[in-house]
Amino acid sequence: MPRRYRNEPIYTGAITLGRMLFGALGVKLRVAGRDHLPLDGGAVLAITHFGYLEFAIVEWVTWLANKRRIRFMAKKGAFTGWPLGAFMRNMKHIPVDRAAGAHAYDEAIEALKNGELIGVFPEGTVSRSFEVQRLKAGAARLAQQAGVPLIPIAVWGAHRILTKGAKGKQRDRVRVPVYVAIGEPVRIGASDDIHDASDALRGSLQRLADHLQDIYPVDGTGQWWQTARRGGTAPTVEEVEHEQRGSRRPEDPPAV
Repeated sequence: MPRRYRNEPIYTGAITLGRMLFGALGVKLRVAGRDHLPLDGGAVLAITHFGYLEFAIVEWVTWLANKRRIRFMAKKGAFTGWPLGAFMRNMKHIPVDRAAGAHAYDEAIEALKNGELIGVFPEGTVSRSFEVQRLKAGAARLAQQAGVPLIPIAVWGAHRILTKGAKGKQRDRVRVPVYVAIGEPVRIGASDDIHDASDALRGSLQRLADHLQDIYPVDGTGQWWQTARRGGTAPTVEEVEHEQRGSRRPEDPPAV
């Protein structure tokens, strides 16, 4: 039998507010792979990061599927101020201090072993090319060390509503189709190479995202929100990487 989870009014209220917002925007949600979300036990949800709403979309999808809650790992700054900081703390999300990330990592491991779902964005930052970027190894490492499945999740369309450098008019952000694909859970063995596992995760995320674009009901040719590879005007992966190299300070470490 699935574990019965304690009621959390703040979390339930946030989900309700999110559903009201998406309802007001007329979001047309379509989800594939709901059965890959576990009814019980810990798991790492590794999600594409093309915009700023994926966390809310995946929370919504998971809540509709089985009423489970996700604890997201998020920048420490999101936990300050009112009301966002209060909501983040009360919803038991995990603050990440990039200068001292070990505490957040340990907290996430403990939560996974206690049967929680942990949501992560392994790309680390929003992808302006709308292609899956090179991943950091944290998502795979969490799943490996906690002994829980790693579940790839792609979201396509939510970036049309809100993302970095979004273009278009406000009316273009209503009645937007948002498609979600949840991949099969993957187990990473104790002896598996973590970088190979991260590369495999990236491949899975890109395949899921490609599939969503294949079936997406709106032609993105010539549109800012479509990838250059598919005829859109988003910057290419190479262009984004060139910009990132140019903006990185000499003392900045390379991404891992």
